[in-house]
Amino acid sequence: MPKGKLFLIPNVLAENTALHIISPQIKEVISHTKVYLVENLRTARRYISSLKLGVNIEELHMEILDKNTAPETINRLMQPLLNGADIGIISEAGCPGIADPGAVAVAHAHLKGIQVVPLSGPSSMFMALMASGFSGQSFAFHGYLPIDKKEKTIALRKLENESAKEQRAQIFMETPFRNNQLLEDILSTLAPQTKLCIAKNLTASDELVLTKTIAEWKKLPIDLHKIPTVFILQSF
Repeated sequence: MPKGKLFLIPNVLAENTALHIISPQIKEVISHTKVYLVENLRTARRYISSLKLGVNIEELHMEILDKNTAPETINRLMQPLLNGADIGIISEAGCPGIADPGAVAVAHAHLKGIQVVPLSGPSSMFMALMASGFSGQSFAFHGYLPIDKKEKTIALRKLENESAKEQRAQIFMETPFRNNQLLEDILSTLAPQTKLCIAKNLTASDELVLTKTIAEWKKLPIDLHKIPTVFILQSF
């Protein structure tokens, strides 16, 4: 029996906005896919319903794949692929597999000889980099920095030093309810001349992408509490 395909389906970044950027290819895949691995059931169902493709949500089979999914359950979750059914992976927001638990399923698919099909869609880190004014020739995405203040400070200084040495843009993020705390740590740790891009609520009506030096940011109050945000630093 032919194996199914694993489709990596991008989700919108901002709820109830920017549905126009969802490609016809994504809509076509969702129209014909019945099995999904999703990070959040409610978010995935709402996303598919919002596309108005005539899909009966109750007929879809969805399983949770998140950071708490035990490795030994991956075989079971991926079994439909071996039975010939396609599976779609849908993240909470953005592209599956990037700072996302979907990467585990993708790695398993490669081990089993299953075709992985990435679909194009919004990615907050790449959109932020595009709009930052920093060079896209050399950059690194570091995901989430340590929560512990001391460890976070060490990590920020390391990123700043590496950025200056390699001329590399350093991209990272934080859980939205800790954004303001992270920004405070950034402003108290990095050198005044280091540049910081803050990209918040991308694709939403109130999105903001702004690049300033640390010294300039200290004079410009901004509230990022519970707002999806990407941070990029560049030291010259």
